[in-house]
Amino acid sequence: MAELSPALYRAGAGEPLVLIHGFTATWRCWLPVIAELVPRFDVFAPTLHGHDGGPPPPDGPAHTIAHAADHFEKLLDEAGIETAHFAGNSMGGALSLEMAKRGRARSVVAISPGGGWAESDTAEPERIIKWFARNQKLTRATEKRLPKVMRRPGLRRLALRDVMTRGDQVPAAEAVRLAVSSIHCAVVDDVFETIRNGQARVVDLDRIDCPVLVAWGDKDRVLPLDRHAARFREEIPGAEFRVLPGLGHTPMWDDPDVIVATIADFAAAAQARRQTAQAV
Repeated sequence: MAELSPALYRAGAGEPLVLIHGFTATWRCWLPVIAELVPRFDVFAPTLHGHDGGPPPPDGPAHTIAHAADHFEKLLDEAGIETAHFAGNSMGGALSLEMAKRGRARSVVAISPGGGWAESDTAEPERIIKWFARNQKLTRATEKRLPKVMRRPGLRRLALRDVMTRGDQVPAAEAVRLAVSSIHCAVVDDVFETIRNGQARVVDLDRIDCPVLVAWGDKDRVLPLDRHAARFREEIPGAEFRVLPGLGHTPMWDDPDVIVATIADFAAAAQARRQTAQAV
């Protein structure tokens, strides 16, 4: 039975596959790949707490990635999902790895996961905050003109150049939605605080014991590969690492076929290995 609302998308049958979007986005960032994943999986794509269309921000302080993971687990529990394959982008990648640490992941595909900068690095967290703050300020200033701007493929590509390489492939209405959702995110200040106080870093990666694929677009301008990937490559036991040539930070629109294959094939292979192990 399919369910579609601003708060979530769910459809399909088979192994559960949870898709987790990035900071200030919504589940709709997965639109380019969902249609190809639904025939193979029970796809659950929620909008996170405090994001546009998602559940209200959690009560009380939520200034660690662990707190965010606590709240995400509640979404899984409400959906009746005990364990699943996870695919997450950016902050969603970090949350997917947190789910793996908690034993809820059958496999993880983390696409440009957040929280990977070195503990001693103070410049990179501030750069990330400035990037999001600048983009929110620009979007608010141009919100009324966005429908006109996004009607032109060349301008869409330019406007979205930091988050993807092929913004011209995003339908105009969806591009407007993507931009506007970022300024309707109610947890921006909380996340900024988390980044500043060091609690947004993903730690204890050596506790992960499920199959993990870390995939990174070599044109990622938000979390550049050379500054953010090393810890994931080095600290996750047995992790597979894959560079996605020509793709950006949120690559689902850049090359949907590549992203579908990356997610579906890795999850299917992990499930086949799991079934073989159980049969022995």
